[in-house]
Amino acid sequence: MTADAMSAAGLPAEPPAEGQLDALIEENEQLQQAVHSHAVVDQAIGVLIAVGRLTPEQGWHVLRTVSQHTNVKLRTVAEHIVTWARTQKLPDTISTQLQQQLESAHLLHIKE
Repeated sequence: MTADAMSAAGLPAEPPAEGQLDALIEENEQLQQAVHSHAVVDQAIGVLIAVGRLTPEQGWHVLRTVSQHTNVKLRTVAEHIVTWARTQKLPDTISTQLQQQLESAHLLHIKE
C-alpha cells in the first residue's frame, strides 16, 4: 500500500516508533480486557435477571452492591456469578451478600 493510500485509509504513512508501538500494544490489551470485563458483567446481570426475576436495573444494583459490601471487584463478583450459574458454587461471603441483596430487591419490588 502506498503512503497516499495509507493516508486516505486513515492509517499513518510511516510505521510507529518503538515507544509508540509499545504504547499501542498496551492500549489494545487494555481495551480487550475492558470488552471482556463488560461482557462478563452483562452476563452476570443476565443471570441475576433470570434467577432473581429482576429488572436489568435491579440486576445491576444487586451486582454493584454485592461488590461494594464484600470489597471484591465488580468484575470478580460477576465472574463468580457467571460460574455459579453453571456450577452452583459461590464463595460464602458473596453467597451471603447476594442472598441479602436479592431479598432486598424483592422487598423493594413488592413495595412499588
